[in-house]
Amino acid sequence: MATNLAPALNESGAQVVEVWSKSRASAETLAGKIGCSFTWGDLSRVTREADIYIIAVKDAALADVVCHLHEGREQALMVHTAGSMPISVFADAGHARAGVFYPMQTFSKERQVDFARVHFFIEAAQPDDEAALQRLALSLTGDATFVHKSTAALRRRLHLAAVFACNFLNHCCTLSADILSADDLPFSVMLPLVDETVAKLHELAPREAQTGPAVRRDANVTGLQLAMLADRPDLQQIYSLLTKSIQQYD
Repeated sequence: MATNLAPALNESGAQVVEVWSKSRASAETLAGKIGCSFTWGDLSRVTREADIYIIAVKDAALADVVCHLHEGREQALMVHTAGSMPISVFADAGHARAGVFYPMQTFSKERQVDFARVHFFIEAAQPDDEAALQRLALSLTGDATFVHKSTAALRRRLHLAAVFACNFLNHCCTLSADILSADDLPFSVMLPLVDETVAKLHELAPREAQTGPAVRRDANVTGLQLAMLADRPDLQQIYSLLTKSIQQYD
C-alpha cells in the first residue's frame, strides 16, 4: 500500500514530508523514489510537522502504531488504510482527529497501481476532516464518482467481497498454475482466458458471464475432472464446492 500510495500522492501535488518503516532499507527505498526524508524503527522519531499521518500497516500492528504516534501529534489528522479495522482505534488511543482512507485495490511492491481507476472509501470523525480526505482522494482519482463516504460496517463488507473477487480469484490462478506444471506448461497460456474473463465483467454481471461445465451441469466433464484430481483431495474438495456454488446461483 505505502509503496504505491506515497508516489501517487507526491505526483498528485501533495507534499509527502516523510516515510517511516520498521526497517531502514524499506523506508530509504520508498523515500528515495519521492525525494523525501525517512525514518525507521522507533516511532518517536517520526516528524511532528505533518498535517496528515497515513498509517498503512498490518491490522495487528495498527493499534500499537497509533498509540505511539499520538504523543506530540495530538492536533494532526491520523488515518488508516485498512478495510476491516474500525475508526475507533484512534479514539482508543486518545486521538480525536481520525479517519479512514481506504482504496479498494490490490497492491504489490513490484507493480505501480493507476489510482485514476481506484475507488476510495472515506470515513472521518469530524466533517472538516472528511472533506479533506475526500479532496485528497479526488486528487488521486480525478473522478468524484470514485470517492465514497463509508462506515466501518460497509468497509468490512467491501473487504469481504474483495477477498472473493481478488484474493480467492488469484489463488485459483495459483492452483491452475500448479495443475499446468505437471505438463511443464507455463501459466501464461491461461492469460488470454483470464483477460477475456475480466473484460467480460466490464459488460456483463458476473452471474451472466459464467461459463464452464458446472453452469452447463455437464456431469460427464465434472466427473472426469474430479477423477483427474484423485491424488489431490484438497483440490477435489475445492472443485466440488465451487461447482455446487455455481449451480446454486444458476
